[in-house]
Amino acid sequence: MTQKSNIHFDISERKVLLRFFDIVSVLSLLYLVGLVFDFDYFKINAQHWVWSIVLGVYLTIFATIFELYNLQKASKFEVVIQNIILTSSVTVLFYLLTPFFTPELPENRLQIIYFYISVNLSLFIWRYAYIVLISAPRFFKRVLLLCSEKDIDSIVASLEKSDPNYKVIGFINTSQQTYSFNYTSKLLKFGKRDISDVIIEHTISEIVVASPQAEGISAMLSNQLINLLENGVVIREYTQVYEEITHRVPVQHVDKDFYRYFPFSRSNQNKLYLFFHRILGLFFSVLGLSFGLLISPILIIGNLFANKGPLFYFQERVGRNGKLFKIYKLRSMVVDAEKDGAKFASKGDSRVTKFGRFLRKSRLDEIPQFINVIKGEMSVIGPRPERPVFVKQLSEQIPFFEIRHIIKPGVTGWAQVNTKYGESQDDALEKLQYDLYYIKHRSFFLDINIIFKTLSTIIFFRGQ
Repeated sequence: MTQKSNIHFDISERKVLLRFFDIVSVLSLLYLVGLVFDFDYFKINAQHWVWSIVLGVYLTIFATIFELYNLQKASKFEVVIQNIILTSSVTVLFYLLTPFFTPELPENRLQIIYFYISVNLSLFIWRYAYIVLISAPRFFKRVLLLCSEKDIDSIVASLEKSDPNYKVIGFINTSQQTYSFNYTSKLLKFGKRDISDVIIEHTISEIVVASPQAEGISAMLSNQLINLLENGVVIREYTQVYEEITHRVPVQHVDKDFYRYFPFSRSNQNKLYLFFHRILGLFFSVLGLSFGLLISPILIIGNLFANKGPLFYFQERVGRNGKLFKIYKLRSMVVDAEKDGAKFASKGDSRVTKFGRFLRKSRLDEIPQFINVIKGEMSVIGPRPERPVFVKQLSEQIPFFEIRHIIKPGVTGWAQVNTKYGESQDDALEKLQYDLYYIKHRSFFLDINIIFKTLSTIIFFRGQ
C-alpha cells in the first residue's frame, strides 16, 4: 500500500515552534534595525549576549501569561493582535525596569519607541505567517475513527474543540446498530472492508480506535488494522489520544480497569518535589495574604456598602483522604444564600451580590484560603475542595470521583484554569477529568503552567 504523506505538527511541536520563532523573529528584527538605523540601545553581539537571553525569557513568560501559546487563540488573528500588544507592552516595560541585566536607558528616548515597535512588528509578521501557513488545512491531521455511531458526536466534538488542527474526516461504525447524529453531518461514513483504500483516497494520517474488542472489532477488522500498522499507518487508542489532546483523563471510558489506567505521577511520593511544592505554597500564601492586607480597606468598604453582612465566610469542605476542614473565603453571596438547601453555584446566580461578583471575577474571594495553605489543609495547586454533600452526591454518579482526594485540595488547579464553574453533573465530570490528569502528570513544570494560566485568568477577569 502506498500512502500519501501529509505534514502535521502535534500540539507540543506547534507550541515549541511558536516559542522558538517568537524569540527568533524579535531578535532578528532588532538585529536588522541595529544594522540599518542608528540604534544602539539593544545590541546583539558576544559582549552583550545576556541582553538577548533576558529578553527571550521575559518574552516567553509574558507570552504564556497573555495566552499567545493557546493554540485555539493562536489561530485567530484578531485575538492574537490583542495578546501581542499586551505581551510586548509588559515585556518592554519589565526590560526597561531591570537595567542591571539589560541595557541602560538611552539618552535618545525615541530609541525606546523603536525598540517597542520592533518587538510588536516582528511578532505580528511571524504570527500572521503562522496562521496563514502552519494553521492552514494542509497541515491538519486527518483522522479516521473506529467507534460506535452513538458515541461519534461526543468524540469528534471533544477532539476538534481541543485541537483546531485535528480533523476527523470520517468514521467506521463498529456497532451493529445505526444511530442518529448531529455533529457528524459533515463526516464521511465508511464500511468495514478495504480500509486501506480509504487511507489512500482521503490521505488519512491516523486511525483512532474508540471501540473495545467486545464491541465491534471483528477478526476481519483486526487483521486489516494489523496490515495497516505493518505498512506504517499510525493507529492509536482513543483514551490515549483524548488525554494527550485535551489534557484530561476520560474517566467515562475507563470502565473498571482502574489500576492499569492510573499510574499516578511519582511526584505524589517524591519528597523533594513535595518539599518544593510546600515551599512554593508558603511563598505564594505570604504574598497573597500581604496583598490582601494591602487592599483590605477596599474590601471592607465594598463589603460594608454592597454585601451588607460578615466579610468572611466559613464552610466545611472535604480535604485529603476525605478529612473535613473549614475553608476561609470572602463572602460573595447574600447572607441567607442556602436557606433552601445546598446547591451548585451557577452563572448569573441571583444569590451572588454585585460586590461578590467582582470578588469572584477577580478571584479576590480566594485570598483567605492562603490561611488554609499555611495550616497545611490545602495546597496552592490541587483539585478544588468540594462540600461533603456534593462529594456524596457526585461519588454516586461519577466513577472515580473520590480519587481526587488522594492529594491536598488547592486554591487553584488544572480544572480551574481550563474549565468554567461547575453548575451540573456534566461540569463536575469535566472538572474531574482535569483533576485526574493533574494527579497523573503532577510535576514542577505543570505547576508553573497552572500558575501562569491562573495569572491569565485574573488578568482577563475570567473568575466565576
